[in-house]
Amino acid sequence: MDHEPERIALVEAYRALLAEGLIVGSAGNVSLRIASGLLITPSAVPAARMGPQDIATVPFDGAADGKPSSEWRFHRDLLVARPDLTAVVHTHSPNATAIAMLRRPIPAAHYMVAIAGGKEIPLAPYATFGTAELSAAICATMARLDACLLANHGVVAAGATLAKAMDLAREVELLAKVYRMALAAGEPVVLPDDEMDRVLEQFRGYGR
Repeated sequence: MDHEPERIALVEAYRALLAEGLIVGSAGNVSLRIASGLLITPSAVPAARMGPQDIATVPFDGAADGKPSSEWRFHRDLLVARPDLTAVVHTHSPNATAIAMLRRPIPAAHYMVAIAGGKEIPLAPYATFGTAELSAAICATMARLDACLLANHGVVAAGATLAKAMDLAREVELLAKVYRMALAAGEPVVLPDDEMDRVLEQFRGYGR
C-alpha cells in the first residue's frame, strides 16, 4: 500500500480528535500532502472502523481514488494555494463552533491568537459544506493565516506538519473556550494593534 506511514498517521490523528472531543462521530476530516496531491480521511467511516486502507487519495489534478471526505475540495484548494502547508485539519469543536455560530472571529483578547499568524482567528463567510464557494471563502480567509473559523460550521487549521496542524486545532478550541467564558462575564478587553505587532514579531522566532 502506497504511503502507508502517512495513512496510519491520518487514522491516528482522526482518532485523537475524536478522543479529545474535537469531533463527534465522523464530522471532521484530516489531510496530508503527498507529491501528486493529498491523502484525506474518508467519508462517513467511524474512527473505530477506519484503517489505513480507507484513506482516500485526491490528486491535485484528476479523479479521487477511494471515497474522500465530502470536504475534500477545500483541503485540495488550500494545499494548492499554500505550498508552505503540508496538513489540514477540520473540526466541529464545540467552543469554536459556538463562536462561529455567533459569526464572530476570536479577537486578540488573548495574545495566543497570534499562533495562527495574525491579530485574530478570523471568520470565513458561510457557504454550503463541500462546495467550491466554501473552498474559495476558506482560501481567501487563510491566504496568510493558518487557521480560521467557518461561519455556522466549524474550524480549519493547517500547518507545515501534521503535528503542527493538530496542535493549532487544539489551540483554536482552547482560545474559543476562554473567549466564550469571558463573553459570559462581560466584554473581553482586546489587546491593541501595536502590542499584537510585538507578539507577532516574537512568534516569528518562536517557530510558528
